[in-house]
Amino acid sequence: MTVVMLGDSLTAGYGLPDGEGLVPELQRWLDANGGGVILQNAGVSGDTTAGGVARIDWALGPDAQALVVELGGNDMLRGLSPSEVRTNLIAILQAAQTRGLPVLLIGMQAPANWGPDYKAEFDAIYPEIAAEFDAILVENFFHGLIAAGGDPGDPASMARWMQADGIHPNAEGVKLIAAALGPEIAKLAARVQ
Repeated sequence: MTVVMLGDSLTAGYGLPDGEGLVPELQRWLDANGGGVILQNAGVSGDTTAGGVARIDWALGPDAQALVVELGGNDMLRGLSPSEVRTNLIAILQAAQTRGLPVLLIGMQAPANWGPDYKAEFDAIYPEIAAEFDAILVENFFHGLIAAGGDPGDPASMARWMQADGIHPNAEGVKLIAAALGPEIAKLAARVQ
């Protein structure tokens, strides 16, 4: 079964050697836990939700049986309007729905520096869209790091799992993120069968 992972640099494996990014690490996890799933890396560094909309039809090739969406982080870092992010994510999930593909939506959480209104509006996007489209939701891409004791509000607590830029996980961080996402992708795969 083929699962397409549509995302940005976090999916693409930015800053990591080949084989140490998120998709290869998730593939190892899936292979070790019953497998039968082939992940296709459709991650593009710097991509926004608008970029995801522009390439969703190309990304969902004829083999695609399920979709993972990890987008919105670059929109949020640029302070783009949450309503625009919502519209774009809905368009991506509609494209998957049209093809009858189940979806796993990986959420992002806005930092406090954009203000409480922006944070509240942005953070609400993912759970609301997941409910609307009956998608599996992972509320925060960094869930695996939070579960290991990291606090996104305290960058120092996350530093050991992050690259020097403080935005992208290092190889150790990717392993924790993959271990948290693996079971969710297995759930997604079960919706296909």
